[in-house]
Amino acid sequence: MLRITRRLALAALALNALTVGAYAADVKIGFVVKQPEEPWFQDEWKFAGQAAKEKGFTLVKIGAVDGEKAMAAIDNLGAQGAQGFIICTPDVKLGPAIVARSAANNLKLMTVDDQLLDGSGKPLSDVPHMGISATKIGEQVGKAIFEEAKARGWDMKDVGAIRVSYDQLPTAKDRVEGAISVLVADGFPKANIFDAPQAKTDTEAALNAATTVLNAHAGFKHWVAFGLNDEAALGAVRATESVGIKPTDVIAVGIGGADSAINEFKKGAPTGFFATVIISPKRHGYETALNMYDWISANKAPEKLIQTAGMLAKRSDYVEVRKGLGIE
Repeated sequence: MLRITRRLALAALALNALTVGAYAADVKIGFVVKQPEEPWFQDEWKFAGQAAKEKGFTLVKIGAVDGEKAMAAIDNLGAQGAQGFIICTPDVKLGPAIVARSAANNLKLMTVDDQLLDGSGKPLSDVPHMGISATKIGEQVGKAIFEEAKARGWDMKDVGAIRVSYDQLPTAKDRVEGAISVLVADGFPKANIFDAPQAKTDTEAALNAATTVLNAHAGFKHWVAFGLNDEAALGAVRATESVGIKPTDVIAVGIGGADSAINEFKKGAPTGFFATVIISPKRHGYETALNMYDWISANKAPEKLIQTAGMLAKRSDYVEVRKGLGIE
């Protein structure tokens, strides 16, 4: 009798495992990103793929570089029978349209990196979101710059600051304003901070914007630079090089820890690119995918707002920092 009972119990467990496995295989989750060619988004996809492999669901990766493609991606996922998706939208002002299109396709929605805004420009707080604490990361940048300038013995009145800006993106504005708040609070002259608006968020656009500032304010002995990402800081560094400023007279701190930043650290001699605040794409890819899976499979909704932080990495310690964040 005991043997029969034990066999029945084992059979029930096996059947339950098969049922769970079959259900997981039926779960389909989309992951839509605005710049699929960028290493950050490639890594998010990679880590989301790890979650898919562990749980057995299907991950659909879609690049949507503009609003039209984002809407088409949502319809595509609906047609494929997906139950939910994560999106880093190409335009945060599409918030109400994305919510409406998701509902029309009966898709659960979670955002990552950039939070959707409503018609009045306020965050759509009802949509679960995993984002980076932009202000705090900016503050890390400002602190790193000021402390290094102080360590080099610079007189702050002789230092100019390049604020590489892309203010149409709230995240970008929050990051640079966070950096400025710390610099000014620590005694950096606010009048020495110059805005360098960039047309796009890449290195070339940052180089062009920063060059304009350097040419207009050539009297400073030293320069510091910061912006939305590593590309902003690197563009400013390239600009200083193009006008003959020595690397030892430049402190640029990026954000992201992208390949471009790592390659800069690997150069034989230090450049004006001093550090980067590395943000781990692992949580943003892996954890959001798991959150969506749990929401679909167990009706366990994610937290409405999850904020992640970064770690400062320099040429001397970036390998260890990356390992600590699960990137290596």
